[in-house]
Amino acid sequence: MTTSKVSSAFTLFKKAIRGDEMDYTQGTIRMSVVMLAIPMILEMSMESVFALVDLYFVGHLPESDKAQQVVGLTESVITIIYSIAIGISMAATALVARRIGEKDPKAAARAGAQTTMLAIMITAVLSLAGYIFADDILRLMGATEETIDYGVDYTRILMGGSLVIMLLFLINGIFRGAGDASMAMKSLVIANIANIILCPLLIRGWGPVPAYGLTGAAMATTIGRGLGVIYQLYHLFDGKGVIKMALSYFKPDWKQMKQVIAIASPGTIQFLVGSGSWIVLTAIVAKSGEAASAGYITAIRIVMFFLLPAWGLSNAAATLVGQNLGAGQPKRAEESVLKTAKYNAIFMGIVTLLFFTTAPYITGFFAEKEETRRIAIEAMLIISSGYIFYGIGMVMANAFNGAGDTRTPTIINALGFWAFQIPLAFFLSDTLHLGATGAFIAIPVAETAIAAAAFVMFRRGRWKMVKV
Repeated sequence: MTTSKVSSAFTLFKKAIRGDEMDYTQGTIRMSVVMLAIPMILEMSMESVFALVDLYFVGHLPESDKAQQVVGLTESVITIIYSIAIGISMAATALVARRIGEKDPKAAARAGAQTTMLAIMITAVLSLAGYIFADDILRLMGATEETIDYGVDYTRILMGGSLVIMLLFLINGIFRGAGDASMAMKSLVIANIANIILCPLLIRGWGPVPAYGLTGAAMATTIGRGLGVIYQLYHLFDGKGVIKMALSYFKPDWKQMKQVIAIASPGTIQFLVGSGSWIVLTAIVAKSGEAASAGYITAIRIVMFFLLPAWGLSNAAATLVGQNLGAGQPKRAEESVLKTAKYNAIFMGIVTLLFFTTAPYITGFFAEKEETRRIAIEAMLIISSGYIFYGIGMVMANAFNGAGDTRTPTIINALGFWAFQIPLAFFLSDTLHLGATGAFIAIPVAETAIAAAAFVMFRRGRWKMVKV
């Protein structure tokens, strides 16, 4: 690569990180994808760092297997909160992007305000319920009474503080819809810096700060995300960005809220279907013992570290589809999706090679026990065999969601996960007596089928006709 090309690439990188304003309905599609993708990939990388930081410190606690099981079981349930947050943020991204494409930033800000109000109302109820019934949640997931006593405070803090999870996802969805992906990235950077500092401090203690152990991990994560939300809110109201929020926009607009619910409901179900299947898979693996459960949880954390950046890249498709449909350019929207899918497939192919060459070294960093590492390596290798298809499927799903067509990927997910993946996992695990390995195999097989179905539906083009 010549010096001039390196210089140009570095300049482009700086523009993307700074968040320079750009009209994504004009210019080259490659430039649009790159300008959105760089901060979105970094944003999701920051989200995955949360998981790895916690995994590292929790994995080195004296009762690491028990701690990792509590973390895994709690996160399997809290994915319900993530699903609702992602579903509502989908609606925010689709509505805001469409209004920005129509060159109506005030309408975009109003749509963002209404989605925020709806999210707060829903999450307040879930947070209270999660805090009160934390021990029952762990018991329902199959944890022993000893494990519940050990980890209930961790679960109580994470479930009780789920409002910050919701707002962090939602407000970033508003920024992404407006094409301001840099602001979404920066909020995660702030949240991560706080978590990286607080995690060892609160888990291990230092000076006057007591060692809270596993509970400290939940405290650090919640405080870190809370600081990210404060940063988001400041920039929503400072009037300098694409979205200029005003308190008057928060006056309930039931027609707008109904529209948000219409888009968010299938979107939420879409991710509940997926997260629900992960809960069942976690339960299937748990039948093989504590070591299998800990190994699987370790592998999933590592897998997600690389899947989330790919999800970040695929988020570019949602913004480009929404804004270009708003600008009356469906052909450009379709071309943007196909180019994004190509880039994501290349990225996931590289990650697959990385896993197959370095899995023992990566797992050794996060798990101390030999049996836990062995299972984690096996899970990583099997799951990553379908990575390229995951990458394509993510882009297709986000293309539908960005258009406001959350129903199509919801149907595909429901059939793919519950009519195919779960029965296959039970068959391989129980009938063929493959145990945890059977559950691992079911994951890439089902994800590949889901990606193929999504691509076929995308090419049919009905998403171009959706009105939001």
